[in-house]
Amino acid sequence: MGRLPVWGVVTAAAAPILLVAGWTIAARLQPGSFDAVTETISDLAGADASQRWVMTTAILGTGACQVATAVALRPAALPGRLVYATGGVCTILVGLNPLPTAGQSATVHAVAAAGSFAALATWPLASWRRGESVAWGLRRDVALTAGCGLMAVTAWFFHDAVAEGATVGLSERAAAVLLNVWPLAVALSVRRLSARSPR
Repeated sequence: MGRLPVWGVVTAAAAPILLVAGWTIAARLQPGSFDAVTETISDLAGADASQRWVMTTAILGTGACQVATAVALRPAALPGRLVYATGGVCTILVGLNPLPTAGQSATVHAVAAAGSFAALATWPLASWRRGESVAWGLRRDVALTAGCGLMAVTAWFFHDAVAEGATVGLSERAAAVLLNVWPLAVALSVRRLSARSPR
């Protein structure tokens, strides 16, 4: 199965940090008041946003970290890693295809965002392995439970996005944080097992 290199933990930790720092700084740079409960992360990187490069850079960096972490997570089952990497590629596509100005099509952005959230929510379902010497985050029951939980919070966001709910910004941020923290939890569990195992 291989071991997880240290840089894999670094990229796993960097993804949520970049994302949260990006939307925090970008929101402060918006003229007037920005409501994180009702307005989305994509609004901060949209064509009409002020200093949109801040959120765009954070999204691109997050996606790159997700792809790198998928490469590093060799102890995880390959199908799960491929789904996770797909989520990272979709995240990068979100950054490269921002919300357009009013009246223009946002289809590419919407498809990329949906693909990112869906892949990042479901990869744990395909990441688990059998055996006694499997890291906590990659055990079947843990991975399946995590996947179901991530799908539930992602479904909340999808519902708010389609229904244009009043808490779409909140549900998106909750989902985004959890989707990016879980790979870090997996990476740390793998590193902990490696540290306890004989070399």
